[in-house]
Amino acid sequence: MYILLMGPPGAGKGTQAAELVAEFQIPHISTGDMFRAAVKEGTELGKQAKACMDAGQLVSDSITIGIVKERLAKPDCHTGFILDGFPRTLEQANALDVTLSELRIKLDRVLNINVPVEDLISRLTGRRICKSCGATFHVIFNPSAAGSKCEKCGGELYQRADDTVETVTKRLTVYSDQTKPLIDYYEDHGLYTEIDGRQSIDKVLSDIVTSLRGE
Repeated sequence: MYILLMGPPGAGKGTQAAELVAEFQIPHISTGDMFRAAVKEGTELGKQAKACMDAGQLVSDSITIGIVKERLAKPDCHTGFILDGFPRTLEQANALDVTLSELRIKLDRVLNINVPVEDLISRLTGRRICKSCGATFHVIFNPSAAGSKCEKCGGELYQRADDTVETVTKRLTVYSDQTKPLIDYYEDHGLYTEIDGRQSIDKVLSDIVTSLRGE
């Protein structure tokens, strides 16, 4: 099962990916994981990517595609994978098509976990972190029993700078602008399925599995 998993920040991709790994026994591959693995292994492309990151530069598409190809060619991907965080642009999508063709792989499904912006803002801005022990809470989904204090150590809870409404809204706008052309692209190729991410975790998983199994 070859799956491309899409979804905005806060949609629950990580949670669903973990469930799909267990369900289908295939690896979950994120862009970050690929980069870290290539750098750790010291591959030529990994060295080039590290040089870019050390210099504070974005890693070029050519390097990224090369790292993706290296990762997808590994034995654990021979029976399937869950690709997460790539592609992000039409250019990358076209390059991925070429790479998959060279590896004789065809995507089975492109899944997009969709959640309304207002719900995402609520999810992402509600996180609170303890200044003392680093424990994480959420004002709606996982509030501290001690209110504005950490229930574990009594430390002060705070909101990260990148969890404010302004920052989160900007992140979601950028994601939406990037993703719309990809959605159109994969719809045109008959691969796209949208999943309602407002549902319970179990129901989202059920809808995903039903789509993948063609039930």
